[in-house]
Amino acid sequence: MTYVIEGKKDSWQVVLGLEVHAQISSKSKLFSVASTNWGSDPNTQVELVDCGMPGALPVINEYCVDQAVLTGLSLNAEIKKMSIFDRKNYFYPDLPQGYQISQFEHPIVGRGHINIEVEGKVKKIGITRLHLEQDAGKSLHDQDIKNSYIDLNRSGCALMEIVSEPDLSSPIEAAEYVKKLRSILRYIGSCDGNMEKGNLRADVNVSVKREGEKLGTRCEIKNVNSIKFIQQAIEFEAKRQVNIIENGEKIIQETRLFDPNKCETRSMRSKEESHDYRYFPDPDLPPLIISDEKVNSLKEQLPELPDKKKDRFIREFNLSSYDAEVIVNDQGTANFFEKLVKGRDSKVVTNWITGEVFSYLKKINKDIKNSGIAPEKIGSLIDLIVDEKISNRQAKEVFEEYMESSDDASIFIEKKGLVQLSDQSEIYKIIDKVLSDNPKMIDDYKNGKDKLFGFFIGQVMKISKGKANPKLVNELLVKRLKE
Repeated sequence: MTYVIEGKKDSWQVVLGLEVHAQISSKSKLFSVASTNWGSDPNTQVELVDCGMPGALPVINEYCVDQAVLTGLSLNAEIKKMSIFDRKNYFYPDLPQGYQISQFEHPIVGRGHINIEVEGKVKKIGITRLHLEQDAGKSLHDQDIKNSYIDLNRSGCALMEIVSEPDLSSPIEAAEYVKKLRSILRYIGSCDGNMEKGNLRADVNVSVKREGEKLGTRCEIKNVNSIKFIQQAIEFEAKRQVNIIENGEKIIQETRLFDPNKCETRSMRSKEESHDYRYFPDPDLPPLIISDEKVNSLKEQLPELPDKKKDRFIREFNLSSYDAEVIVNDQGTANFFEKLVKGRDSKVVTNWITGEVFSYLKKINKDIKNSGIAPEKIGSLIDLIVDEKISNRQAKEVFEEYMESSDDASIFIEKKGLVQLSDQSEIYKIIDKVLSDNPKMIDDYKNGKDKLFGFFIGQVMKISKGKANPKLVNELLVKRLKE
């Protein structure tokens, strides 16, 4: 469905492009040996290069280069055999060098694309480029009233800036794009995708236009660090621009910030053009040359990526496109599913993973990879359900308690007294008692009051304390009522 904003006068389309900054999961920084460990005391992970000391020379981290190439390959992109590091000059307190080492005209990765799926339709989103750059430090404004402080622990950390084409046209598309990109980065291990820590954040370029018009003037919303905030920022900013244009004013190209508390954007500064940064090649760094052998070697290291895994899961396990998308979005979940589904019904396994398991993981605030949950733990419970030793409803009711228990599923349900009653003669005894206690209702049922069947089922389950096999109760009750 096309996302349209209805203004007072016209209907408006939204045009979006994202610049995603992904911090490479490396042990040291892009041009120094300083640690990248998150959460350390301020200014304890800083080398001479990171704090801009005169004479300190940058040395490229080969591991970071490899991760950029791997990411480019996973984005179906062109790997540039030669790229150049530039100095992007601007003054800011948390940029001690007075410039940022980045790439401009000659990035390490060229054009590529990824596919997203929205409302059952696949859309191809172009990637303009991926370039390497060093991160800035962090300004701290909440330490006391009078002063601001600078923490340079983040200064010099390796970033990949992944720039999309303006192919996105709704908040949900932008959200799905970031989700897919984050999933790919996690699969290959180049970035952990943690948006809360700022390891993945996005600059969102928003413009609006009437159908058939050229692209409008865009505004850039900086450093949005949540998928929910990305959507909210787009919705507010697009409506803001529509109101300005319909009131006869012009959009000013500028950089804005998103306030999640007020769900609105506010002006930060006028938008700089590339010449304002006075880009020029960094004289301390020679051109970066990547050989065909290096690219081919890294290509062989690529894992099965989400789209291919999704297609395989649909083919091998007969999953719906939606279920496959949910399962493969996280590599840990996909691996868990593959182990759990062996010898079991894929639909049952999917329902349990996306239902009870996901709910439990959310409660304990862990992902499936770090939860310590073994596939066998879930599998043994599913097997008891399939073997009709316990009902699906009962299993769901005690699932959380079962997860906290060290007992095997069969021992657990036996201790809980949940072993399902499947003895036909015993179930018949209960059914006969219910029917003998309600002769009038039997007559009413046989005279067309079909809803009474549910009453009989409920009474049987009540007397059996929920242990009677519901499927068997249903079958035997139908037989009895026909006699």
